[in-house]
Parts: sequence; structure tokens; C-alpha cells
Amino acid sequence: MKLFLDEVGKRVMERRKKLGLTQEALGEMSGLTTQFVSYAESGKRAMRPENLMRMAAALGVSTDYLLTGDIIDKDKLLLSDKLGKLTAEEVRIVESIIDECIRLYHKDE
Repeated sequence: MKLFLDEVGKRVMERRKKLGLTQEALGEMSGLTTQFVSYAESGKRAMRPENLMRMAAALGVSTDYLLTGDIIDKDKLLLSDKLGKLTAEEVRIVESIIDECIRLYHKDE
């Protein structure tokens, strides 16, 4: 568990520094204390889901990124949401259209 918390903390710190923020500024932006931000970055404290969401929002990243390091492409996420509104048959039709587009766009490769 400690290794996991260390990795999450490392991602929080790296993103905060990339944005040019102090721990105090991140705390203010997320509604958390400077001490909490420090503990989170050092892996000394696990975050409750609501605090993780606040921290991710303040840093402009997804909670998935903070937890796993995976960057989620918002366009793909939006497409996934749209596909979720279709029936199984409609999804198969869209899939065949995408397959045909891939074949046409990459026919020279």
C-alpha cells in the first residue's frame, strides 16, 4: 500500500510542479490544507475519493491519472459515452463503419 501511495504522491507533486504551483496554492485551489497536500505528495496519507477528485480537478487531470498514471484521451471517453447510448446492433454497425474508415485511411501502409 505504501508503494501505491508513494506513486500517487509522486504524480501529484510532478503535476503541481509542472503547473508552477506551490503546495499552498494547490491546497487553496482544491479546498485542502497545505499539510494535506504535503502528506499526499509524500505518500503519508491516503485520500478519500472526494479529496482525490478535488485534487485531480485542481491539477486538471483525471483521477485515473493520479491513481494509475494512465492518461485518458477525452475524445475517446466522449466517444465511449456516445457508444453507450446505442443498442448492441447499432454498436456493431458503428464498429463496421470505423473498420472501413481505418481500411480506407491506411490502405497505403
